[in-house]
Amino acid sequence: MTLRAVRPAEFPWFPYEGFTFCLALSEGDSAWSSGHTAAARDEALGKMVVSGTMEEQARIAYRKVLTIIEAAGLGPDDVVHVTENVTLAGLPDYEAAAAVREEVFGTHRPTLSTVVVERLVRSAALLEIEMHAVRGGGTELPAAGGWAASPVREGHDGTVYLPTVVPVDESGDIVSPGDFVGQYAYCLDRADALLRQAGLSLDNAVTTYDYSTPASRGVYRKSHRVRKERLGGAGVYPGAGGILMSRLHHPESMVAIDVTASRHPLEPVNPGWSRYDTLTYSPGVRAGRTLFMSGFAALDMETQEALHPGDLKAQAEETYGAIRHLLSHAGLGPENLLSTVEFCVESALPDYRVVAPVRERLLSPPWPASTGAICKELLRPEFLLEVFPTALYPKDPS
Repeated sequence: MTLRAVRPAEFPWFPYEGFTFCLALSEGDSAWSSGHTAAARDEALGKMVVSGTMEEQARIAYRKVLTIIEAAGLGPDDVVHVTENVTLAGLPDYEAAAAVREEVFGTHRPTLSTVVVERLVRSAALLEIEMHAVRGGGTELPAAGGWAASPVREGHDGTVYLPTVVPVDESGDIVSPGDFVGQYAYCLDRADALLRQAGLSLDNAVTTYDYSTPASRGVYRKSHRVRKERLGGAGVYPGAGGILMSRLHHPESMVAIDVTASRHPLEPVNPGWSRYDTLTYSPGVRAGRTLFMSGFAALDMETQEALHPGDLKAQAEETYGAIRHLLSHAGLGPENLLSTVEFCVESALPDYRVVAPVRERLLSPPWPASTGAICKELLRPEFLLEVFPTALYPKDPS
């Protein structure tokens, strides 16, 4: 069984063919959507537009994504994991989006990842939503909630989703104020506690994507010790990525971390890039049929030099070239890409459209489910683009 693009018979918001991403991908009883905002094509203006309050935008975005997964034969009660990218402009009104979410799902509670982003590609958009759904809604695991009080759920292929972990205690107070290392350690320890309640631990982590602020860049390297003490206990470090935003969920938060784990044994996937020998993350981790990957940017894997400063198109070519190289080493191709999450730095946004032709040349149908968001900066100041990819091995025909 292979991945197929989900194509709703009716999708009134915009004509969805001709892009280098699909509305969603499905396989059997599972579906993965791209990120969707409230954007719709205005025929009078001849372009896509976004308008409305946070509540209005959330209603439209949820309606769009549910229309897509319904075309895959699934509904709200089948949703395992929701990611909400909320902009800095939308953050003060985020409770309105939460109210819409509760209305949409009722008593069903998917795992929630909340990513605070600088902005979205369309400047008026306040919220972007992506979903993973499995018939029956996956399995809710016995774990206490996180910042957004959402559960831990297991979805397709033994993948276990945790809610975004932030350095805020049960009383709502910031932990270790002004201490990046202390907050980073708290988030990983909190993730480990959630996993242990579900019968797992950080040894089962396949990715750790962290979000910090530019002010933390000078001390970010100190997270290496924290990670080394807590990760890789089963002999395999997870994939990882790091993105910088102007601020995060709490005004005093210096980091937030999204952790994903798997029930399957972990296998490192590295085409021979020696730079990872001393790092606390792997370029790729295979768990079951899923290939989880670190964030990729325009980096020379031997010299560790940042390539093509100031040239977004060239950086996109290097980034997607590295992803293809890892896929090839794993016995896969771009047609096996399940999803790509692109973070473009704010200063490069005017040139962001140059990435699409690169994707068209280096990726292929059915096109991955894709999400794009704007960050303030990346950990290496020369980087303009970072991509978080995931791929799926085809089922063994036997």
